[in-house]
Amino acid sequence: MPINDMLLSRVSMADSLSSPGIDVPSPTLSARLHELAGFLGAPTAGRLTEEQRALSLGIARRLVADICEELGSEIDVAALWRDWLASGVPGAERLAGACFARAEEHRWREQSALRLGASAPLAEDDDQNVAAPEIVTSANDAADRAYLALQIADRRRFDAYGHPALALADIDRELLRAVLLDIAAWRLVREGQDDKLASDLGEAVRAAVARHDEMTGIDRAAIDYHDALAEPSAVADAASAAIARHDWPALIALAAAAAQRSYADTALALLSAEAAALPILLAPLRLDRAALAPLEASLAMLPARAVGGGA
Repeated sequence: MPINDMLLSRVSMADSLSSPGIDVPSPTLSARLHELAGFLGAPTAGRLTEEQRALSLGIARRLVADICEELGSEIDVAALWRDWLASGVPGAERLAGACFARAEEHRWREQSALRLGASAPLAEDDDQNVAAPEIVTSANDAADRAYLALQIADRRRFDAYGHPALALADIDRELLRAVLLDIAAWRLVREGQDDKLASDLGEAVRAAVARHDEMTGIDRAAIDYHDALAEPSAVADAASAAIARHDWPALIALAAAAAQRSYADTALALLSAEAAALPILLAPLRLDRAALAPLEASLAMLPARAVGGGA
């Protein structure tokens, strides 16, 4: 189906849902029911804390704003976000996984930074000022360059104020396309169902998806870092060093590349794993069991972590 037809279809769906003949529950009631459904689905995982909700919501808001820019400057991001908060963010299930994974990783890293007295993350403009790791991971110049590239890719996952964000290069192609279509449909509803506008927005969506296909983000940087280390022993040494200095982005990147998984999936898997499952999860890195102790201790100290035995 052509994208502009899909947009007009989404607009028709939005109009039908807002018709007076349907008894739509209030946003507050809907939110409470959704929260209860999530809790009943995983009662041992515990409920989200205020911090978890605020972080995930902020990450979603920044992602939507960045995606709006892909469609042009004519979109009123503040108005869109107000409407979506009032009526429910479309495709919330699609956004939830990516935003929650990023939020939990940020909480974990913030806790480690506070305990170690580390500085706040650099803004994107400071990409060239990224410091080399305190513990040398390899004498290989290619590995050192790849490590710097990984750090730069990680810095792009923060906004200019140091708040956690999702870089467009790091989100799934289908997630980007779905949110683009939802934003475009909102604008059609707001400005009227116009075939010319639908066609223009459809072309903008296609162009944005095409640009995304050319982007490289933290997943590519993770693979390059892992490959630059070359030998399994060098990968194991780099992973052990990352654990020792609480360099969680480097550890996640190496684990993701070794297991051929995405960075986000690997981060969430680590954060939701029981201690007994960590050796299995990180088996491709060939780490000594003793090297995992700082990792286990750090994860155990993270409040409200979504594990089977969590509070």
